[in-house]
Order: sequence, then structure tokens, then C-alpha cells
Amino acid sequence: MLSDRMVAAGHVLFRWRSYALLVFLPLFLWTVWDGETIEAQWGEAVGETFEVLAVLMVILGEAIRIATVGFVPRGTSGRNTSVGQVATVLNTGGLYSQTRNPLYLGNCLMYLGAALFTQHLWFVAVLSLTLILYYERIIAAEESFLVEKFGQPYRDWAAETPAFLPRLHGWRAPGMPFSLKTVIRREHTSIFGGLVILYLIELGLHNLPAGSDGIAPGWHWLMGLAAALELLAITAKKRGWLEVAGR
Repeated sequence: MLSDRMVAAGHVLFRWRSYALLVFLPLFLWTVWDGETIEAQWGEAVGETFEVLAVLMVILGEAIRIATVGFVPRGTSGRNTSVGQVATVLNTGGLYSQTRNPLYLGNCLMYLGAALFTQHLWFVAVLSLTLILYYERIIAAEESFLVEKFGQPYRDWAAETPAFLPRLHGWRAPGMPFSLKTVIRREHTSIFGGLVILYLIELGLHNLPAGSDGIAPGWHWLMGLAAALELLAITAKKRGWLEVAGR
């Protein structure tokens, strides 16, 4: 059956979901080499507007991830790429009361924001289609696992909560308080990675194409500060300073 194949493919993609989209790296390089096409065609103001919108989209995506991860208990909403699906409790509060997959929503906004930052709309379109097919299968695999594990409570929650695009009503408070330590421990790589991608795109756009004017110095300072903070987060995580009971 087609649904069974989607679930099987979803389990494979789930295990490798932190790396699978690296196949788009050559396209990213091509768009960077091709330069800022929107700015070249429509002017600097339009190009800068696209870049601001792209950065805001990446920030919004990471904010959704932070607002999700900061409230969840240990054993859920993780990066389980080796052991497969893991869920000790069913998350139905916080952003999970608005969409069943807030982390994937955040991911898509970050990916599409980075794609938009290249100023190549065809790349945004190709990536959008890929993300639809990609996450459709991962979500199918996750839901198959969750139905088997939680049964009717999951079915009831799924019946009233959208799979992806959030609803604007029915808010339920999360069951745990917000934990900044948990956010730092679990999201530092995502935050740093998002900034690195934007930095590399900006660096390439202003250095690779012929006649480029060079990247603004502020990007280097921002990247240096981010790298220092990332090292602090890694050190704190290794020393156990970011551990929180039940998280």
C-alpha cells in the first residue's frame, strides 16, 4: 500500500533528518555563485527587503523551535537519529495545542528563509516542494508510531489539532515551565547553524560573483560573537551545567 511505503520511507528519513537536506548544498552553492539576482534586476532596495524578510523568517522559525523545546519534558521532541522514534509522554500543550508538528514548522521556516536569502525564487520553489514531500513522510511515520503507543488519546488530539499549519484557537498551557537551560542545551547548534548558513550565503554573494563589493564588516563581528557563545554552550553542556531534572 502507498501509505505503508510512505511510513517506511518516513522512518528512514526520520533517522537521517538532521542531514538529509544537505543534498541541497550544491544548489545553494550555485545560487550563491550566480549572485543577487533580485537586487540586480529590481534594485538594491528590493534586494535588501528580500534579505530582511529572509532573516525574519529564519528568526521566526527558530523562535518557534525555542518556544516548543523550552517547555517539553525529556524523551520527546528530540533529535533521535540513531534509535528511531522516542516518546515518553504525549505533548498536547503549548504550541502542540496549535499544531502537531511545531518543530517541523520551525524547520521549514528556517530552510525557506535561508533559501529566500539567496534571492533565487526558483530555489525557494524547489525547496518548498521537497519539504512538503519530505516532511509528509516523516510525519506519517511519526503518527504511525504515536497511534500505536498512545492509542485513542493521540487520535483525539490529532482529530482537533492541525498536522502542520497552526490554528489560532484552542490554546492549552504547557504542562511544564519554560527552561532556558534546556533551550541552550538542545537548541544551541540550531541557532548557531542558522547564523552560519546566513553568514556563508552573504559571504558568497559578496565575494564569488565577478564585481562583488565585499561583505559588510558587521557580519564578521556577529559571526565571531556567535562562535564564542557556541563554544560556551558546548562547554556548559559537556560539564553538565545545563541539565534540568525531567528535561
